[in-house]
Amino acid sequence: MSVQSNKNLQAMTTSEIVLFPVASRAGDIERCATELDRRHGEDAVRFWKTECRRLADELTSLGCSEAKVREQVMTFQAEVQAELVRRHQVRAIAESRSGRAIKR
Repeated sequence: MSVQSNKNLQAMTTSEIVLFPVASRAGDIERCATELDRRHGEDAVRFWKTECRRLADELTSLGCSEAKVREQVMTFQAEVQAELVRRHQVRAIAESRSGRAIKR
């Protein structure tokens, strides 16, 4: 028990910054997926580049290395893409069940 307490104390007294993973930014992922779902063409590209740059700038300002920033932005992009795919699948299933799907 004492060893565990010392570990916790050591973790609390260190000056190292611990970042939460980008993948856990559910609100940002949801917001970006919503915006990308409603935007098209150059407007969507501009929005997406701005969001990724904002995230990269934020991580850089927190002291992340270039490699870590790149990794986190790529993870964020993958999470947003997965959310977009999930949304489209839900819509396709709903349309299929309602009989609005294109019959082949």
